[in-house]
Amino acid sequence: MKENFLINTAFGLVLTLLIFSVVGCQDIKEMGAEGEKVKLAPYVPKGTHKGGNVTPSQAYEMVQGDPEHTFIVDVRTRYEYQDIGHPVGAYLIPWKFYTTNAGGKGYSKASNPNFCSDLKARFNPETDILLMLCRSAARTIASSTAAVDCGFKSDKVYNVMGGFEGDKVKDKNSPHFGQRMVNGWRLEGLPWTYKMDTNLLYQPDLK
Repeated sequence: MKENFLINTAFGLVLTLLIFSVVGCQDIKEMGAEGEKVKLAPYVPKGTHKGGNVTPSQAYEMVQGDPEHTFIVDVRTRYEYQDIGHPVGAYLIPWKFYTTNAGGKGYSKASNPNFCSDLKARFNPETDILLMLCRSAARTIASSTAAVDCGFKSDKVYNVMGGFEGDKVKDKNSPHFGQRMVNGWRLEGLPWTYKMDTNLLYQPDLK
């Protein structure tokens, strides 16, 4: 009985450590630990737009260098921002919203008709630098151009290549085929979180 007790206790400790190591990964991800960084593929913009292009690491360095005038604008949907996570300090201003129209590809999206006014309500077109971020840097092509057309300076608007989740693995022989594990903010190990800050949320939702 005593031997069984000791074996069960040891097993329990090992299991606890394993669970902690998995659950504790979120804290590591939020801090952007070195262990989260992966080998990256070359970053390539997914289209032309009126702003510039930066990698996630470059965007992070820009925010750290001038936090009073440099902001990450997360243009994903509310769901993505909340349930998938977002860069620490990112402001949520959706470029599109999910609708209740469903089909074979899931729920459709509708453009945010107030995107320009939403940007101007939060940021100064004359002085602020906007780092536009979405899931994999596709929506930010259009939203970056929209920001410039809205009055923000073209040399102060940037598309964050790779987005938050990165691109899907295209190698069919990979166990990660079809999963978003190529580049992006999260896979670079930069600071991200699930925490919701009302100061950063889409402000019209709080009225």
